[in-house]
Amino acid sequence: MAMEHEDLEQLPPVGHVRVVYLGPVAPHWDVVGVFGDGRTIDEFRQRALARLQLLPPHDPQCRRNRERVVRDAERERLILEWDLGYEEA
Repeated sequence: MAMEHEDLEQLPPVGHVRVVYLGPVAPHWDVVGVFGDGRTIDEFRQRALARLQLLPPHDPQCRRNRERVVRDAERERLILEWDLGYEEA
């Protein structure tokens, strides 16, 4: 039986991940686990880097892929933090 969306929101997070923009030279991104299960974080890191790997943060495709990374983190119940090196609006 699948859990309802409201039930998932009430469950505590299983980890915390920080996505860091490294700069204009590839690789542009790094995904750092702050706390949580190493296996879950490693699997999330692989998926997130596959979506962001060659994209700088100002690229329109990056914005769309960032939204996918956010949804993936929500499904995995991970706290997601973005460090782009500047403040976002």
